[in-house]
Amino acid sequence: MALMPKRVKHRKSQRGRIRGNATRGNRVVFGEFGLQALQGGWIKAQTIEAGRIAAQQYVRGEGRLYVRMFPHKSVTSTPLETRMGKGKGEPDFWAAVVRPGTVLYELGGVTEEQARICFARLAHKMPIRVRFVRRRTI
Repeated sequence: MALMPKRVKHRKSQRGRIRGNATRGNRVVFGEFGLQALQGGWIKAQTIEAGRIAAQQYVRGEGRLYVRMFPHKSVTSTPLETRMGKGKGEPDFWAAVVRPGTVLYELGGVTEEQARICFARLAHKMPIRVRFVRRRTI
């Protein structure tokens, strides 16, 4: 089941623009290792779920996976072979708006080697460039 908000104030949202880097959600907080976005973009709810399943299958209950993004944005589209006009299309899918630097997923309770392999599998499913990051110790 793909993620989506329980309820929203407005059913249809404007596209908007992704400018600048992430100032919040850009550090590994919950686990020891993270997958950080290097580009901005939209990540579909189905893609988030596919990444979660791929990571869970690899981890197999010995580690803990944290999903650090949520699809708040509704993306609309008009059906194919429809004439111009007739207003804005119906909501097609939900997407998470991701800025460069956002930590998308985190892993805890596994070794670094396991985390690298797990995130490599997960990175193949992402529509943007990502990198492996480690928790900072102050």
